[in-house]
Amino acid sequence: MTSRRRNPTPPSSTTSSLWRHRDFRRYLTGQATSVAGGSITSVALPVLAVLHLQATTAQVAALAFLGQLPPALLALHAGALADRHSKKKQMIIGDLVCAIALATVPVAAACGALSIEQLMVVAVVQGSAQVLQDAAAISLLPSLVDRSLIQRSNSRIGALFAVAATGGSNFGALLTAVAGPARALGGDVLSYLVSAWCTLRIRSRTDPDPRPRRAMRTEIMEGIRYVRADPRLSVLTWVNATTSLALALLNALWALYLLRSLHMTPTAFGVVLGGGALGAAVGALAAPGLARRYGPGPMMLTALAVTPLTQLPLLVASPGLAWEIVIACALFVQLAGAAAAGTTQRSIRQLITTPAMQARMQSVSTCLTSAARPSGALLAGVLGTGVGVRPALLTGTCLLTAPFLVLLLSPLRGLREMPTTPPTGTDRTNGQPGVSAGPFTTSKGATS
Repeated sequence: MTSRRRNPTPPSSTTSSLWRHRDFRRYLTGQATSVAGGSITSVALPVLAVLHLQATTAQVAALAFLGQLPPALLALHAGALADRHSKKKQMIIGDLVCAIALATVPVAAACGALSIEQLMVVAVVQGSAQVLQDAAAISLLPSLVDRSLIQRSNSRIGALFAVAATGGSNFGALLTAVAGPARALGGDVLSYLVSAWCTLRIRSRTDPDPRPRRAMRTEIMEGIRYVRADPRLSVLTWVNATTSLALALLNALWALYLLRSLHMTPTAFGVVLGGGALGAAVGALAAPGLARRYGPGPMMLTALAVTPLTQLPLLVASPGLAWEIVIACALFVQLAGAAAAGTTQRSIRQLITTPAMQARMQSVSTCLTSAARPSGALLAGVLGTGVGVRPALLTGTCLLTAPFLVLLLSPLRGLREMPTTPPTGTDRTNGQPGVSAGPFTTSKGATS
């Protein structure tokens, strides 16, 4: 019997202009809107917890810990579900659950019943639904566009996401100042609804072909063995995990430090986040050119070397406009490097992974990086409470050298070009289609 082709290329997927690809536009619009909404929350939620609910350092760290815990526990299952069922349906369900959970915050605030404990519950529910949505969304892209367009697609996605994050941060700062942080979260609720609507309108066939149903544990283990069997995927995963540990420690205390120790206003806090996000847009757009000119490996190595240096202004800063500008510039540089490396590494992983393993491959990385995040947040709470916020930030800065060393000691540091060989062969560990054939001529590493 002749098997059906897994994901027939949509007629528009081979067009030279991604903007003429309707399904890609719908995907990009929905995801970018969700990113903008998330940026509103990134501004409003710390203000709500720190300034309105008077959260302690330990409570702020606990809130960050609980928000990052669901991906660590559910990522592998979410990836297996996305490879087994409809990615579109999983994305829509995740968006709707997030919208409902987040909508309870402004409602409770209006009733005068909002507490830090409710924020923690919402963080767990929203984080659980978000990991389901993310596992499906990241692995959906290779089924929407032709392989030759994957790097350009990720570059455009990274750039637009950065612009959306900038707009969301600035709009979130405005909403927080005008309507209050609780009502400002309504913008993120709306963004989830828009994302679900755009996903619903994607017409390309993206469902997996029917295959014998196996135990969830079996499919999860296949994903783990798949990543372990390819040194490129393994190195990228450990680079991401060590980066996430350090950044989780820093991010858990960043808002507290800027708002309370450096006395930034909520508006200035949002502007700093938005200005930094512009660096991500620049880095994402420049990624294909930088990868062609210098090679993905050297580019990633440089970005990882620069990242710890961008944290130094934060450690020596004092209250005042001049230092706010310096911190914003440092964040711009950091996010530019992260975006250039991140969009390229994501393209490499998608290019060297067979379609049937896309979501599970991503879920392995997500599991380890997500497990590192609550660990970093918990460490932030212990250090912030025990020795102070600034020493805790110094510890996080030192930890940022770990991913640089992981990549420096691997063959990936010398990658000079993107992989071009389609996925072929068979993975000897599980009988599934394997990674692309060809010599280990260095793959690039990255974030995310």
